[in-house]
Amino acid sequence: MMDDFYRHDDPFADLYQPLPGDRVASAVKPKMTVIGPTIQRESRFFSAADLHGKPIPPREWLVHGLIPHKNVTLFSGDGGAGKSLLALQLAVASVTGRGWMGNAVNAGRTIYLSAEDDCDELHRRLADIVTAEGLTLADLGDLTIRSLAGEDALLAVETAVSLAQSTLFDELERAAAVDPVRLIVLDTLADLYPANENERAKVRQFIGILRGLALRRNCAVLLLGHPSLSGLMSGAGTAGSTAWNNSVRSRLYMERIEDGGYEPDPDRRKLTTKKANYGRIGGEIAMRWTDGIFVAEDQPQGLDAMAQTAKAERVFLKLLRLYQGEGRRVNHAGGPNYAPKLFSEHPEREGIHKKAFLSAMNALLHRKLIRIASDGPASRQVSFLQEVVE
Repeated sequence: MMDDFYRHDDPFADLYQPLPGDRVASAVKPKMTVIGPTIQRESRFFSAADLHGKPIPPREWLVHGLIPHKNVTLFSGDGGAGKSLLALQLAVASVTGRGWMGNAVNAGRTIYLSAEDDCDELHRRLADIVTAEGLTLADLGDLTIRSLAGEDALLAVETAVSLAQSTLFDELERAAAVDPVRLIVLDTLADLYPANENERAKVRQFIGILRGLALRRNCAVLLLGHPSLSGLMSGAGTAGSTAWNNSVRSRLYMERIEDGGYEPDPDRRKLTTKKANYGRIGGEIAMRWTDGIFVAEDQPQGLDAMAQTAKAERVFLKLLRLYQGEGRRVNHAGGPNYAPKLFSEHPEREGIHKKAFLSAMNALLHRKLIRIASDGPASRQVSFLQEVVE
């Protein structure tokens, strides 16, 4: 039966052999057309017992806790917030071994593919970055840049049944194969992705294509994108299908710092960890735009940080009780009754902002001091937050 289909290096090859009693047309096996996948798969089945005695591989990071190695990280931010500049700063940090927003970066060759900025703009930004770091452009020999501004920048093409790698993707992989690469930055998703952002299957295929690149080239891939209007309003930073969030292992979001729709300092930003399969979510890095680059601001440490966290949780519970006493309900999921948003606009918020209320809400839910309750008919369940009273 189809000997050409067997993989003789497969430890399970015996399972494919004809069973006793199978009918064979003649003693000479007929020549048959092989029916099987055209893609050569590299994975194999194996027994978990084979791992016994082998050293456990350490988790690898480009930036610890933020950008995992051999994976795709989605980095979103509103247009004009500065994510391209911040990603370019990361690229410089990657090739020079300098820190990035107060975090160590594993150094190595980097490719920065930009579909938005032309070469002149990239030149200006790089000049600002190296000046601030006390470097020169001659120090960036391991940073490979390509501007696709005004060109077709699709990394995949749609076929009748799925997405396929484009010729540009093949060029990118060849460039990454010249020498070992540590990081590939792709800016931005809207220019690189060919299909509808709401098509779950194709979203997962696209991330799968990029994950394959990260695995083959043994590097991290940072994919930049824009949030939808609802993602901006809720502060979640999401866009399109939930498959974008579900398919990546890490998601970062850069946003302006506002208080009730007012932006007190237009030069301030914050970078938030929205998803981290291998670490904690909710971490924030505050930064300020200064002399053409972003610089991390000093963060509260030790007792100061603990005091701020405790205050946010105390005020959250106070306002939740106040709303409950008034017969009003708030929820954890967004919309007009979203608790962090409503509490951040309340006159008794004690200076706490929406993001701090979000962190407080997550912490209180985790410690089971508040819970998500629901009522109403099964077809129209309404969820709301409720303090847990023992």
